[in-house]
Amino acid sequence: MVLPAPPAPSEPCETVDAFHYGRFHLVQPKGRGHRAGMDAMLLAALVPDDATGRLADLGAGAGAAGFAVAVRAPRLHVDLVERSAFMAHYARRSIALPQNGALAGRLSVIEADVTLAGRARLAAGLADEVYDHVVMNPPFNAAADRRTPDAEKADAHAMQPDMFETWIRTAGAIARPGAQLSLIARPGSLAAVIAGCGRRFGGLEITPVHPRAEEAAIRILVTAIKGSRAGLSLRSALVMHDGNGHAFSPRVNALNNGEAFHPRLSSR
Repeated sequence: MVLPAPPAPSEPCETVDAFHYGRFHLVQPKGRGHRAGMDAMLLAALVPDDATGRLADLGAGAGAAGFAVAVRAPRLHVDLVERSAFMAHYARRSIALPQNGALAGRLSVIEADVTLAGRARLAAGLADEVYDHVVMNPPFNAAADRRTPDAEKADAHAMQPDMFETWIRTAGAIARPGAQLSLIARPGSLAAVIAGCGRRFGGLEITPVHPRAEEAAIRILVTAIKGSRAGLSLRSALVMHDGNGHAFSPRVNALNNGEAFHPRLSSR
């Protein structure tokens, strides 16, 4: 008599993932919501190792960018700002992981909508002029791109009207004078980013990110300083892959794994 095979175990609905060669770990949903990748690591690399004070990670998800900065910058306190209760739950669980014990005291979660303004923003816990650094990885796909039945994932990926204006408005309100704004976006959003910075942030430094030297840029890395009147600088490109292979270039690999950061050309 041949016995039927036992049922296959159900696929886990979450994973615990190591970043920066195991220097921090994230609990992330599987098959639902947003999972962190290289964008968050490049964003984190825009914040210098010697940064101090407080940092807000707007639209933090499970906290990838904020964690990545906290690992390199031991004098920063990081607030992970996330409006989705589903993803904020994962951020809190990531902070509570035993593997992250050395970081936990410098990380906290604020469950708030980044687009809130005025008294609503203050009531949500985003106070005026308290942050020395603000980082953001907004949902920058067109609404028709990468359609998914998962509402959490769609919300995390799809661009909303006037998104950069509202997100950068919030960054300008919560940042101290002289604070650094850092963001990652698609090249097609450059005009919206510049317009959003307006007179709030100046001294924009823009780094295009290319898959290979001969290919068009797929991302831009932007830093700016609150209240600066310095002009815009277009920096030399970051190239992800050398030649035709899939291995990261040494520079990008170092940025992606927290072994280096991408400093501004000017402090102004």
